[in-house]
Amino acid sequence: MSEPLVIVGNGMAAARLVGELTACAPGRYAITVIGEEPSLAYNRVLLSSLLAREITETDLELKPRAWWEERRVNLLCGRQAISIEPRARVVRLRGGARVPYAKLVLATGSDPIRLPLPGADLAGVLTFRTCTDVAAMLARASTKLRTVVIGGGLLGLEAAYGLRMAGAAVKVVHLMDRLMERQLDVRAAAMLKSSLQELGIDVLLKAESVAVQGRRKVGGLRLADGRVLDCDLLVMAAGIRPRAGLARLAELKVERGIVVDDRMQTSAPDIYAIGECAEHRGICYGLVEPAYEQACVVARHLAGEAACYEGSLLATNLKVSGMGVFSAGDFLGAPGTEPIVLSDPAHGIYRKLVVKEGRVAGAVLLGDTVDALWYLDLIRSGAPISDVREGLVFGRAFCTTSGAACGQLQAEAA
Repeated sequence: MSEPLVIVGNGMAAARLVGELTACAPGRYAITVIGEEPSLAYNRVLLSSLLAREITETDLELKPRAWWEERRVNLLCGRQAISIEPRARVVRLRGGARVPYAKLVLATGSDPIRLPLPGADLAGVLTFRTCTDVAAMLARASTKLRTVVIGGGLLGLEAAYGLRMAGAAVKVVHLMDRLMERQLDVRAAAMLKSSLQELGIDVLLKAESVAVQGRRKVGGLRLADGRVLDCDLLVMAAGIRPRAGLARLAELKVERGIVVDDRMQTSAPDIYAIGECAEHRGICYGLVEPAYEQACVVARHLAGEAACYEGSLLATNLKVSGMGVFSAGDFLGAPGTEPIVLSDPAHGIYRKLVVKEGRVAGAVLLGDTVDALWYLDLIRSGAPISDVREGLVFGRAFCTTSGAACGQLQAEAA
């Protein structure tokens, strides 16, 4: 008889877990997936494309309904889990329903951070996290819409790009001295800023937001230096916070996120956490790849295999505002490292490799990211690069030619 497995959360981590588990242990578990949103699991990375009207909501779906039905998954979409009873092994839903489990996986993701600014509760102040958020923005989008986005990280820039492509006039306000400071160095961030400005997106750096102005609806954003940015729509995209409320109520160990061990198990037996809600060895990963790696570990563990999660190499590989961006490892360059740089601002191309002890320790690519996965493999494997070092920054194709040809290539050493 199949054991009841309940997954709370119907996002990218949950979908990967179902796929992995039904592949390695078919029929072992009767799986129920509980998700607050009414839709099937979808790809949040593509929300900006939905906002830009480049794709439809159907294009966001990770798997069609038939895929879930083939795996006999009981999908409870549009249902909210309000509590967990670890002793009774039951998840309670709003409305009174109780869902029993033998194993429970929390994949609740994150909530967008809503800055506690005066006026933040005015109409027209939104976050950028769900299809519902996108629908609210599109309902307002027009060529006359004046929009301010707070946050120059990944989420903020994706929101800005989507709104600009939808026709809005957009300003990005960022507290730090450069965009995407967690993923880009100074030169790459400057090039990204230039590309955004070419799209018609204004960028204000070192700009601190202090209050939202307006009466019944938003009318502007006041900055610490006294400037007021007029706007009809204000999007807060200043980060995310692990969604750990259910775990706290159940008295599981929670610090920044839901604390898990190397099997992704929480402080309670047979309860696991994966994805953005989980905290492993003091780290909460806000990226998709670590969530997928964690899902694979839990799937193998639930299938009876030996599996441990030892952490993930932080890497970003996607398009930001239409421009390819990749960064991984020590891309800033700690003491004792050496940068190798190829920079071509006229064509929007920037490559920086950080080398330590004859191995690639980190990388930043902007514009042309075709070799991103190759560089990532070099970082992960720690393979020596002495034979191809001179041509390394030019990409894999150059380094698979003869050693003599690679030796003739020269890169700018920054």
